[in-house]
Amino acid sequence: MKSSEIRNRFLEFFRKRGHAVIHSASLVATDDKGAANPTLFNTAGMQPLIPYLLGKPHPEGRRLVDVQKCLRTVDLDEIGDKTHATFFEMLGNWSLGDYFKKEAIEWSYEFLTSKEEGLGLDPKRLYVTVFEGDKNASKDIESFEIWKDIGIPEHRIYWKGADTNWWPAVKGKDDWTGPTGPCSEMFYDITSDGLGDLSSEEFQTADNDQKIVEIWNDVFMEFEKDGGKIVDNLSQKNVDTGAGLERLSVVLQKVDNIYDTDLFSELMKVTKKLTLSERSQRIIADHIRATVFLIADGVRPSNTDRGYVLRRLIRRAVINTDKKKLTNNDLDVLFDAVLRTYEGVYEEVVSNASSIKSVLGEECEKFAKTLDQGIKEFERVAKISSEGKISGEDSFKLFSSFGLPIDLTLELAKEKGVSVDISSFENEFKKHQKLSRSGAEQKFKGGLADANDPMVVRYHTATHLLHQALHDVLGEEASQKGSNITGERLRFDFAHNAKMTDEQKKKVEDIVNEKIAAALPMNQVILSREEAEKTGAKRFFGEKYGDEISIYYIGNTLESAYSKEFCGGPHVKNTSELSGPEGKWKFKIKKEEAVAQGTRRIKAVLE
Repeated sequence: MKSSEIRNRFLEFFRKRGHAVIHSASLVATDDKGAANPTLFNTAGMQPLIPYLLGKPHPEGRRLVDVQKCLRTVDLDEIGDKTHATFFEMLGNWSLGDYFKKEAIEWSYEFLTSKEEGLGLDPKRLYVTVFEGDKNASKDIESFEIWKDIGIPEHRIYWKGADTNWWPAVKGKDDWTGPTGPCSEMFYDITSDGLGDLSSEEFQTADNDQKIVEIWNDVFMEFEKDGGKIVDNLSQKNVDTGAGLERLSVVLQKVDNIYDTDLFSELMKVTKKLTLSERSQRIIADHIRATVFLIADGVRPSNTDRGYVLRRLIRRAVINTDKKKLTNNDLDVLFDAVLRTYEGVYEEVVSNASSIKSVLGEECEKFAKTLDQGIKEFERVAKISSEGKISGEDSFKLFSSFGLPIDLTLELAKEKGVSVDISSFENEFKKHQKLSRSGAEQKFKGGLADANDPMVVRYHTATHLLHQALHDVLGEEASQKGSNITGERLRFDFAHNAKMTDEQKKKVEDIVNEKIAAALPMNQVILSREEAEKTGAKRFFGEKYGDEISIYYIGNTLESAYSKEFCGGPHVKNTSELSGPEGKWKFKIKKEEAVAQGTRRIKAVLE
């Protein structure tokens, strides 16, 4: 069964059972809903739905189903084995205070085993785990009995502790704050002959040896954590299920690793030409797939936060090739392999194809130029290192000044027979992150330096006028790539392949000033995602949008508005406010320049 059919069958199965199909959120996670656990990326299917698990009504109802894009880098060293991936897709069905354990378990089993509507898996190869109970919650006898009633033999149901059968796991005081609860996991035997009945010890060994794989997890979210400790019951009992598409594809396509599934087959054909090492082939395939989706969701390479993760993945892909190089032709072939796999599934990969290729090409070219210099500097540092150990300060300098990834430093050090003070390197990197935290905070606020500053609010509205004016003058390809707004000026990045002429800049200025003079009202409306997308409002692919969309539009009605965009605000009430207290200010473009291949930047003021 192809991965596309698995996705479609899953969504249709639960749609027939009263679940609304919702879109995947961006890979980029934001804490705009006041999340207590801000992360760089969505690492689990439940993450974008936390407010609704905590009791906020969802606009699509109490039963939902989706396929959520996720990205995790905590297991980066495991990439290349049979099951780990940085980018992956989670199939999830959700009950927000509606059904609970009985329906969740019965539908899980039905979807996994039904040949007509589900995956048609062999029930005799299924194993199940349930929560054994601890000081936080009692033994999950209810789930145990439901599984028995369905037909799972008692000796194939294993009691497990919170380290595996609680989501998220109960840890220290600085851990998760939010919805939590016990879970029941399903495992499937992927060996050719079948393992049959297993004792608890044999089950654990089979899991460790990847002879059985976890293919489904039913989480029963009924508690609330605060600082890693369970403090109360939730206002509603929720069901959060998860099934990894990659692992399901392994089972359904009768292979023993994710790289032999159709999700990777196109990529693996290409990576086999780049290195002889199977593990390196897999790393390149995994990292390129992840980088394509990161760039499609607006992430750009840098030395901090999300940009650092992207840069690290690209450079790890490069250093795993035999030639330590990826040419533009290599990247085109790799991207086309990803496109063939996901075309028709994720529109953002198709619509951002040119910028994805541009970012990849530019980063690989930049890395190629610094790699030789970095290796020479490594040789110098290794030669003079004290007691055969490269200090954290030196290894960080190799990274920050010479572009040498810590992974490559460790690899080169191993070849030289020297060690690296990795703990000290991590401390140096944390210092670096702290220094750039203020810039990251601006990014999380949508590029606004101070949302309470009246001039910042004026400039924010001006960016909406500028964005539409650029579309009017340059065409529909002039989409937003980023923005940064202070009380002194606005900075706006947009897609365009040529320097703007003086005539084009004058036209843009005239349009913006005309709309300011027209004293157009700024209005807001909140719609469901489906309704919002029908309005034709512009949106920025670097932002994560949920199922309730705020649209700000400039004009009397949404239909006749001059400008309309997905946006959280804040804005002025009328464009006339952009002309200043005395009505004399004009919108002026001070500078227009290139910031990357295919991306231009405008700096403008109201004066």
